[in-house]
Formats: sequence, C-alpha cells, structure tokens
Amino acid sequence: MPRNKDEPATNALDAIDLHILRELQADARIPNLVLAGRVGLSPSPCSRRVKLLEEAGVIEGYRTVLNRAKIGLGLTVFAGIRVEGHSHEHADSLVGTVLAMPEVVACHLVSGDVDFLLEVVVADMAAYEGTFLRRLLALPAIRDIRTSFAMRTYKAGGALPVASQS
Repeated sequence: MPRNKDEPATNALDAIDLHILRELQADARIPNLVLAGRVGLSPSPCSRRVKLLEEAGVIEGYRTVLNRAKIGLGLTVFAGIRVEGHSHEHADSLVGTVLAMPEVVACHLVSGDVDFLLEVVVADMAAYEGTFLRRLLALPAIRDIRTSFAMRTYKAGGALPVASQS
C-alpha cells in the first residue's frame, strides 16, 4: 500500500527516517524547524515522523551526556562476570541485581571466557571495592569476577552508526 512520503514506514525505516535519527543523535535538542529543513520536510510532517519513531520504540528516549570526571566519577571499570552453573535462575538473579545498581552503565551477555560484561562508573577504587564489588561478591550466582580499568577514555557513549539507504 503506498504511503504518504512524509510519514515513516511502519515496518522499515526509509532514508528520511534514517536522516532524522542521525540528526537527533548528533543533537537531541535540535528545534523541529531546523530538523525539518535538514531532512527535507516541512515542520509538521517532520514532527509526525519523530512522534511515530518514538511510538514505534525506534527512539527510546533522550538524555544529557555528562562529563564523568567533572562530576566526580573518575573511574571506569569493565567487569567480566562468570556465573555459577550457567542456570537461568542465576543469570536472572544477577541481571536483576546489576540493573538496579546505578553504577552499572552497561550490561551485556557475552560469549567467551565470561558470561556478562559490565561497564561500571564510580568515583575511585575505594568506591568500586567498598560498595560495588562487595555487593556483587555477596551474590551466590557469582563464580568469578575479572576486572579491567580504563586508563584513558577516547570515546564513550557514541552515536549508533545509522547508515544511509542507497
């Protein structure tokens, strides 16, 4: 069924949708009038497309990116966690616990030597050891924790590589 060129597809993203997503990743506070001009739409259809992308869950939300060091969170830790026995119960327990920890900014189920990879942001080593690590080690599901510490961060929280359609 043909659709109006000013509305996003319900099951696929077109070139205009992708352009909108790239622009919003670069600047989520861009005024709709400016966004519309950059993607080649008038303001009303552009606003409708953004709303539909939000409703479809393509745009999950908007956030402010903070400088970790300037707000006192100078240590980034990557914690590789192995769970005991590879049971769904242990994995679910771990995931539920780490998702409730504000220090965990990313949690991934991974393949390889560890089961989960966490990105943890804290003030310093004492904060990591004293609060975060002790809470994790108290979980019966934890078999092993292997940590690496970021010595310098060159890029974090980057935009997703939203490609143009040919």
